[in-house]
Amino acid sequence: MNAARRGRASSILADLCSRPASRNGTVIMALHVNANLALVAVPDDARRPDAASTFDSRAQLAAQFIPSGSRVLDLGAGGGETLRDLLPLGCAYQAADRLSHGKGSLIGDLVGGDFPTHAATQSDIVVMLGVLENIADLENLFTHLRFCKQDVILSYSPTDLLSGADRAAFGFANNLSYFDLAQLFDRFGFRIQGTAPVDGRQMLMRLTPADRLAPVASCSVAVISESDAGNFGDRLGLHMINALLPGQANVHHLTFNALAQARDNYDLVVLGVGNSMFQPLIGDGVLDILSRAKSAIGIFGTAYRELIPRPAIDRVIDRLDTWYAPYADDVLMYGRGRSNVEHLGDWLIDQFPLAEATLDEPLQIGVEIGTDIPLDRTIQAIQRHKQVYSARLHPLLCALTSAHLAAYSEEASRHMPGIVSGKFRSMLVDIFGRSYPEREFFMVDRDAVTRYKARVHRNVARVGERIEAMLRNVAVAG
Repeated sequence: MNAARRGRASSILADLCSRPASRNGTVIMALHVNANLALVAVPDDARRPDAASTFDSRAQLAAQFIPSGSRVLDLGAGGGETLRDLLPLGCAYQAADRLSHGKGSLIGDLVGGDFPTHAATQSDIVVMLGVLENIADLENLFTHLRFCKQDVILSYSPTDLLSGADRAAFGFANNLSYFDLAQLFDRFGFRIQGTAPVDGRQMLMRLTPADRLAPVASCSVAVISESDAGNFGDRLGLHMINALLPGQANVHHLTFNALAQARDNYDLVVLGVGNSMFQPLIGDGVLDILSRAKSAIGIFGTAYRELIPRPAIDRVIDRLDTWYAPYADDVLMYGRGRSNVEHLGDWLIDQFPLAEATLDEPLQIGVEIGTDIPLDRTIQAIQRHKQVYSARLHPLLCALTSAHLAAYSEEASRHMPGIVSGKFRSMLVDIFGRSYPEREFFMVDRDAVTRYKARVHRNVARVGERIEAMLRNVAVAG
C-alpha cells in the first residue's frame, strides 16, 4: 500500500475511532453468508433474546441516513420490515434475500452472476445491515458494489470493538479492524461520508463512490490590496480573488501599508484585487514582495497617470507573469508591445447581477460610502434607483447594471491640483465606447452593459484557470 493511500486510510480510521459507542450490546445476525456469498439461515439457537431490539435500533439508525425519495435495496434484508416502515417520504424499498419472499422482496444470491446487479444499479442506496461480517469473499462483493456506483449504508462489528472468542461464537467469516475497513473501502473507490455507533460493538457507516484524487499540495499566496479600510471596491475584490484561488491555497492578505509583514517567500503573489495603482503605492516595497514570489500576477488599473513615473510602473510590470489590466487605457499606455499584458475588463462587474431599478428617487453616492452595511445589501440598495450619481467608481459600475440614468464626478488628486484619477473615463470608454461629461446624467445603454458583463465573465474564468495552472507548475517544479 503506497503512502498516499495509507494516509487517506489513516485519516478515515481517525474519523471512525473518534466516535464513541453509545451503549453496550451483542450483535446477533439473522442471516449467515457462506464462503460462496450465498445467504443461508442462521439456526434459531444462535439467536439471542435481545436480537430483535438490536435489529430495530440498527434499522432505525440506518433510516436516518437515507434521503427522502430514495430507491433502497436491502441486501440481506437486515433491516427488514422495520427499515421499510421507517423510510422517509417517497422512498421505495426492495429486499434481496434468499430467505424472504414477501412483498417488495427479490430472490437474490450474492454469488457470481446472481448478484442483484440490475436492482443495485437501479437503486439510489444499497443497505447491508448485519451482512458484511458474514461474507468471506469481500473482494468479490465490493467489486460488484463498485460497478453499481451507488451509496452504501452498512453496519459492521470491527475487531477494535468485538474480537477473539466473541467473533468465533457468532460465526463471523472475517475479522477487520477500523483500519482494515478503511483500506478496503479506499481500494474499491469508496469514501466514508458519515458514521454513527449502533451500540458498543458495531458501527453504522455510509459510503459514497469517490474518484481517486491526487495528493493536494498546499501553496502559499500573498494578496496585496490597497488598504484595510474596507472600501466598497476592495471588499468586493477580496471576494473575487478568494473565489478564484484553489482550495489548498494558504492566503496571506497584505496591504500597501503593511508590506513589512510579508513572509520570506510565496508560491504566488497577486498584486491588486481590481483596485488602481498610483503614486506612492508603486515603489520598492512592491518590487521586494514580487521578488519573493515564484510566480506573480497583477489585477489592477492605474490612476492619476500624470503622476506615475514611467520607469516605476515598467519595473512592476516586468516582474509580473501576467498583468490583467481592467481598462484599454491601461493596456495602451503601459502594456503596448508586452506579451504579459491582457485586457481583463473591470472584473467587479461580475459581482453585480443585471437588475431592473424601481425607484424614481435619485440616489447620490459621495466619496465616503459606509462599510457597516453588508455588501449584498449595499448592492441591492444601489440597484433599486433609476437615477444614480456617484463620486466613487465601483458604486457607479454597480448602478450601470440597473439604472436608467447615471452621472459621476472624478476623484481629484490630493497631491496635485487639477489632476483627476481618470478611472471613470477609462471605465466608460471600455463599456460604452465613449466617455460622458462629469456631473451630467446620461442614458445607460443596457445592451452595452450586458455585452461587457458577459465578456468580463469569460475573462475572469480564464484568470482562474491561469492561476490554477501557475500553482500546479510551481508545485511540479518544487
